[in-house]
Amino acid sequence: MPVFNEEHTLHRIVARVLARPEVGELVLIDDGSQDRSWERMQQLAGTDPRIRITRHGTNQGKGAALRSGFAQVTSDFVIIQDADLEYDPDEYPKLLRPILAGDAAVVLGSRFSAGGMRSGSGFWHHAGNKFLTWLSNRCTGLHLTDMETCYKLFRREVLKQIPLHEDGFAVEPELIAEVARLKVPVGEVAVSYAGRSGAEGKKIGWRDGLRAIRCILRHRG
Repeated sequence: MPVFNEEHTLHRIVARVLARPEVGELVLIDDGSQDRSWERMQQLAGTDPRIRITRHGTNQGKGAALRSGFAQVTSDFVIIQDADLEYDPDEYPKLLRPILAGDAAVVLGSRFSAGGMRSGSGFWHHAGNKFLTWLSNRCTGLHLTDMETCYKLFRREVLKQIPLHEDGFAVEPELIAEVARLKVPVGEVAVSYAGRSGAEGKKIGWRDGLRAIRCILRHRG
């Protein structure tokens, strides 16, 4: 779970994640927060032995935080969970089902496939995500509906084969490009989504979209 200035939602999302019986460990990475996120993470670490915490001295970006977290995980299955409340941990069983059935090695939670919810997602955010997914699909040969989703669930042995270099939000298309390179089966399931605005703390912007485009083109097969 990458964390950057999420002191107001951290306790609630951690409680929801740890309430799931599927969760065997939770790795929290404070990516140079300037609020009280690190202090809250230290408090949480003393409440459950499944929690491990790490801190970056300066903000390096979501990709850097994920690299730090992936290096520490030991569970057979690894899912990315943002520290806000946009995604619902109660949907973990839905994401796990294709992997446990042997139908996929990587599963994405799509906000835009049939049955998914787009509450709080503005027009430009939606349109931008759809364009980036289309471009990614053209370059990877995959047929995804939501490449930029936070919810990406991996078998750990697959994740260990993925080299990551992007520091920021461009890590999302980089992950997908590397998964496509491995030619492992990829599944998608519809998930709910309670998007927030920039005023509410959403951090991704149009510059991140440009970086994602450059990343997609750089990693095209």
